[in-house]
Amino acid sequence: MGTTLHTLKGPKGATRNRKRIGRGPGSGTGEQSGKGVKGQKARTGHHGARFGFEGGQMPMQRRLPKVGFKSPFRVQIYAVNLGDIDQRFEGGTVTLPDLKKAGLVPRKYKQVKVLGNGELSKKFVIQVTAFSATAKEKIQKSGGRAEIVGA
Repeated sequence: MGTTLHTLKGPKGATRNRKRIGRGPGSGTGEQSGKGVKGQKARTGHHGARFGFEGGQMPMQRRLPKVGFKSPFRVQIYAVNLGDIDQRFEGGTVTLPDLKKAGLVPRKYKQVKVLGNGELSKKFVIQVTAFSATAKEKIQKSGGRAEIVGA
């Protein structure tokens, strides 16, 4: 007769009896039931302190001073240098999507300011959110235009 579902048994040692706490010295967890000696954790009703609780000591988040604030409505403007634009492009019109495609502006930024660091050797029409005074001057000197778009 083969093995049937109602006769199956797990291998030897697969099941263990649960630990019966506080059932005499022979059990290994008699006397204080594995809770050590006195103290908060030995008491009835203790179920682990809340996050950050330090046993009544002033917790870390209250000991340290309050610092800083970041407005959820802040506008982040990414700065790009003229020298970088001159290196990456062959003249013509340069817009925000072009700057992103060229790897000069990270994807998350929606506004760009062009700064005057570096030199221009080509004629550009640059369309971004803002320009520094030196950047505007250098673009116009090279024969291009600085156009403010979607400020």
